Amino acid sequence: MDKINILIVDDHPVVREGLAGMLAGQPDFVVVALAANGAEGVALFEQHAPDVVLMDLRMPVLDGVGAIEIIRDKRPFAPILVLTTYDSDADIVRAIEAGATGYLLKDAPRDELFRAIRAAARGESTLSPTVASRLMSRMRAPAEENLSAREIEVLQIVARGSSNREIGKQLHISTATVKTHLIHIYDKLGVNDRTSAVTAALERRILTLD
Repeated sequence: MDKINILIVDDHPVVREGLAGMLAGQPDFVVVALAANGAEGVALFEQHAPDVVLMDLRMPVLDGVGAIEIIRDKRPFAPILVLTTYDSDADIVRAIEAGATGYLLKDAPRDELFRAIRAAARGESTLSPTVASRLMSRMRAPAEENLSAREIEVLQIVARGSSNREIGKQLHISTATVKTHLIHIYDKLGVNDRTSAVTAALERRILTLD
């Protein structure tokens, strides 16, 4: 039986150890390393070259999306399976665009997780039913209602109370570009100001607040 070497990246020790213990019960799984954040995940990926990476999204030092981008830049076809508690459009879109090959929620049944890991090792994509449903809804929605990944990113920072200048500095874009993004966001959401835009995005689960 071919063994599947797995790297687990999650900032919660209980989750890391729990996953490792659960996966160890499968004869074809070998957990080669555990990482507490995205930066450690990237370093351990380079060291162990695992067959599949289980990647959390929101972590200190370097988040999951940042780690996915770096890993995929180094190994374009690396199977990276996101395993997270977050299912907002913002999280899903950013992870998929970064190069995640699958997206599961942490409340998924263990058999579903096992199948997803084996599928990822074969180069196949797996989405949890909830995530697949959200992506389908997003695709079916009128184009004008769909925010781009950059617009979602801008709106996430707006939700934290940042000014246009602060948003521009964080995203390395001009204040004028920030304003243009906001105009498009308002138009797509059918609102007239920042507060209404954030409220509408939360109601439609385009955003979630930490």
